[in-house]
Parts: sequence; C-alpha cells; structure tokens
Amino acid sequence: MQFTDFKKLDLQRLPSPCFVVDEVAVERNLQILHEVQSRSGAKVLAALKAFSMWSLAPLTAKYLSGTCASGLHEARLGQEAYGGEVHVFAAAFSQADIDELLGFAHHIVFNSCSQWQRFREQCLAMQQQRPELTFGLRINPEHSEGAVPIYDPCAPGSRLGIPLLQLDTSLLDGISGLHFHTLCEQGFAPLQRTVAAVEEKFGHLLPQMQWINFGGGHHITAPGYDIAGLISLIQSFKARYQVEVYLEPGEAIAIGTGILSCEVLDLTWNQLDQAILDTSATCHMPDTLEMPYRPDITGSGEANEKAHTYRLGGLTCLAGDVIGDYSFDVPLAIGQRLIFEDMSHYTMVKTTTFNGTKLPSLAIWNSDTDALRVVKKFSYQDFKERLS
Repeated sequence: MQFTDFKKLDLQRLPSPCFVVDEVAVERNLQILHEVQSRSGAKVLAALKAFSMWSLAPLTAKYLSGTCASGLHEARLGQEAYGGEVHVFAAAFSQADIDELLGFAHHIVFNSCSQWQRFREQCLAMQQQRPELTFGLRINPEHSEGAVPIYDPCAPGSRLGIPLLQLDTSLLDGISGLHFHTLCEQGFAPLQRTVAAVEEKFGHLLPQMQWINFGGGHHITAPGYDIAGLISLIQSFKARYQVEVYLEPGEAIAIGTGILSCEVLDLTWNQLDQAILDTSATCHMPDTLEMPYRPDITGSGEANEKAHTYRLGGLTCLAGDVIGDYSFDVPLAIGQRLIFEDMSHYTMVKTTTFNGTKLPSLAIWNSDTDALRVVKKFSYQDFKERLS
C-alpha cells in the first residue's frame, strides 16, 4: 500500500540509494492512532523496532504517549529523542542493561520468571526512588495468528513469553502488568481472538494487574481496519478488569509513508534479462529474503505481464541477493531510477553494510509543499567505525 504518489517527487534531487519518508503520510497515520488513543482510553506507544527515524520524533511525540523498545539502545533513543513514557522488553537483559534502564525507563517487561527473580530486589529498591517505575511479565497465550513461523511469537517452541504452565504465580509480588504480543501486520479479528485466548488462560491474574500491554502488529492505519471494533474491545477490557491498556504499533506508524529510491547500474543477461541495482536485498531490505516477500515497484508488473521482464538483483557477492522478477512497459536503462514502495517500516532499521555496501541516505519529503531535506548521508567512515 502507498498513501502518497511519489511519482510527483523528482528522484534526481536525491542521492542514490535513498529512503524517502513523506511526513504528511506519517502524520496521517499518527492522527489515526491518536484518535484510537483518545476514544478508547488506551495509551499508544511508538514501537521503535519498526520505525525509529528520530528526525520525526517531535511529530510522533505530538500524537502518542511514548515509545516501546526492544533493548537498552532503543530505550535510550526513546528517552532522548521522543520523550513520554519509555517501555522496554527484551528476551533477556544483562546486569549492565538493568543497571542503566532502571534509571530512566517507566515499564520494564521481563520474558521469564527467572529474569524477574534475578533482578527483583534491585528493581523494587529502585522503585522506592522512582515510584513511576513498574515491572511486567510477557505472557505467551499459545495462540498463533501468524502465517509465517519466523514472525510468529506463539509458534511451537517459541522463546518469547511465558506459557501458563511456566508462570510461577508466587513471584507476582511487584509485578504490575502483563504483556502479550502475537500479531504481525494483522487486522482487528486476530487481536480479538488473541484477547479471548489471553482471558481464557490468564484471566484469573488480570484483576491483580494495573496495566496490560496488547503488544504490536496491529495494522490500525491500513485501509479497512476495524477501528470501531478495536476501540470497543479496549473499552470493554478496561471496564472488566480496571486496568490501563497499552498498544505499541510500529508498522502502523509508517505503512504507506515511504519508498526506497535506487538506480540501475548495469544490464546483463543469463537465461533472462537482468538488472543490477545500487541497492541490495540482503543489505537494505532483508525481509525480501527472510519472509520472503516481493516488494512493489512503481510502474512495474509481474514477470511477463508487461513487455520487458528483468530479474532485479543487488550489488553484493551473495548469489541470492535477488529482489525478484519484474516486468516493465519499456526497457530499463542504465542510470534509471526505480521506486520500491512502502519502504519505511522494518527496512532502514534492519540495514547492514555487508560487502562494505553503502547504506541508503535518509530523506524527509513533504508531499503537500514538495519540501525535501536529506537528513542523513552515510559514508565510508560509518562502515569503518562499526569494526576495529
């Protein structure tokens, strides 16, 4: 999906490759999330693991209650750039992580009873100094809604969350909330079923809690999402258990807001026409290989749908650095710019410099005014300083 017509943007104004985010589209998404927050009484947090373009932090903070992080560094970014509440969960924390997080985080969620038991005394001692600091446990309702196992936190044998049989209720003293996260870019119905599963298995514990975090993966800003159903579910849940409800969408903030612009470097042939781009599947859009999925390119079609079909590949040495087969109305040309659509979420946060590949620049565009600013360019120094 793409909420902005990026064909209006002159790509020659950009370095290549370049992620471009339309701040108008981001604000549209934030306004929808703010509406959910206001009408439901829930608090909505920005999940930095999906989209942490902190140049847009002031805009995000205008609409949401804070951030959620998947570790110390994201939590620090949330505190320093975004403000508001800082929530953090990790599959496991080190002692050094906890020492630092206790100084500024608002909610720390543990993935196991053993982690909570290990740090409990230290946590409760700090809570005496910072009463706003609370602690939670991530539960696993063992209810799968994901179609792709690599993205399913409730897949058999998952390391994420505590199954009911592993939850030691004698350790709940000091625990103020429960957290579950089972979705991945999904609509309202999967959440509704998940909440029912949580209530069935963990409902006896909910009256003891002050807050519940419904996690992320909610496609709230996508066309057709049942916003009224979500608001009603949150309101009824809050009324039943007298708890604060949190949502932590990530992709919902950024879906439909950005592109990856790249350039054709070379045209070759080996059983079919091939185009080598100055971007890379493995370095710049790894989900195309991990999930896998086929990103849309503006003006393209499926293989053999249009007159000229090419296999598009990256510039690394990985033989499988192939984005996919696409067709075009006219032949591609060296130097031509292409637009990969919907490339804000889970893209720039996952890039690598394998082979010394240059990271895409980052730009913010305003589709209403055509104002454009390149907020970050990466250099050899960025690659060098990752290693020593």
